[in-house]
Amino acid sequence: MDLQTLISELSFKASKSSGAGGQHVNKVSSRIEVLFNINNSEALNLREKEIILLKLKNRINKEQILSLSCEETRSQHRNKDLVTERLITLLKANLIRPKIRRATKPTKASVKRKTENKKRQSSIKNLRKPPKSD
Repeated sequence: MDLQTLISELSFKASKSSGAGGQHVNKVSSRIEVLFNINNSEALNLREKEIILLKLKNRINKEQILSLSCEETRSQHRNKDLVTERLITLLKANLIRPKIRRATKPTKASVKRKTENKKRQSSIKNLRKPPKSD
């Protein structure tokens, strides 16, 4: 994944944000939505595109465009930086290959330690019981 190319391929839309801010909210378009066309991207190779399309299918529309939005701050520039950072983090997180778990057997020593510990715990609990009266 080439970050410089990726950032140049992003397109942004500004709209009016909701929430706190008083009259300022009604005048300024501070909400930013970033749009990233996955199929036309030159920043991702074919395998990376397939992985992203598979893993993020709930966030991608029919035209294969991934969109994220941010309206946290009142500043349009800060929201643009935040949403760009989130998109890059999202793509990087989904491109990481999960480590393959290989099943292993416990060692003989660990099995022995486990059984000895169980016996020790059992004897401790048996000592807590009141003595039997005949």
